[in-house]
Amino acid sequence: QLQFVESGGGLVQPGGSLRLSCAASGRSLAYYTIGWFRQAPGKEREGVSCISSSGGSTNYADSVKGRFTISRDNANDTVYLQMNSLKPEDTAVYYCAAQYDVLTTVQRMCAISRDNYYWGQGTQVTVSS
Repeated sequence: QLQFVESGGGLVQPGGSLRLSCAASGRSLAYYTIGWFRQAPGKEREGVSCISSSGGSTNYADSVKGRFTISRDNANDTVYLQMNSLKPEDTAVYYCAAQYDVLTTVQRMCAISRDNYYWGQGTQVTVSS
């Protein structure tokens, strides 16, 4: 049973930074494509950034390019999302998700949020003055 422990969310001022962590248990992440998704009140869940099992391929939503960086440490079964230059519109619950890499690509996973991904519980990010 693949499970995630997410951490790093919180309240930050505009222009600030946060680093989200998604630590897996139950299974290795070595063969999974991983994505970070977010859902703001009244909005649909959207893909933020996704990374291939090897870390060699990444995808970013246009709204976060140049500000966010996704990375992974397969030795520790952990995926990170470094969030810089945060804006109020980044406020959302952020979720990590996994899918077998043979079944998806970073582009596809970030473009389509599916219930049958393996999902974390989410962590709240609030960007406000």
